[in-house]
Amino acid sequence: MTRAEFLVELEDLINLPAGTLKGPETLKNLPGWDSLAFVSFLALMDEKLQMSVAVDRLGACQTVNDLVALAGDRLSDARKAA
Repeated sequence: MTRAEFLVELEDLINLPAGTLKGPETLKNLPGWDSLAFVSFLALMDEKLQMSVAVDRLGACQTVNDLVALAGDRLSDARKAA
């Protein structure tokens, strides 16, 4: 999965129009980012990227870029950049 695909998945998860998320958005300011989205994000990481994320690590995220950072090198374009 690429970073762009990850953002599309996140947009779908919180019911935002495609192309809305770029990265610097603050999670608490996103209308769809709530407790259900939080849990759904954990499931997304498990299902799409085959990785577990500790609840405290996710809870520490403040921006969309922080969520992308959780995926790390699981995103294919992150591996190319390394």
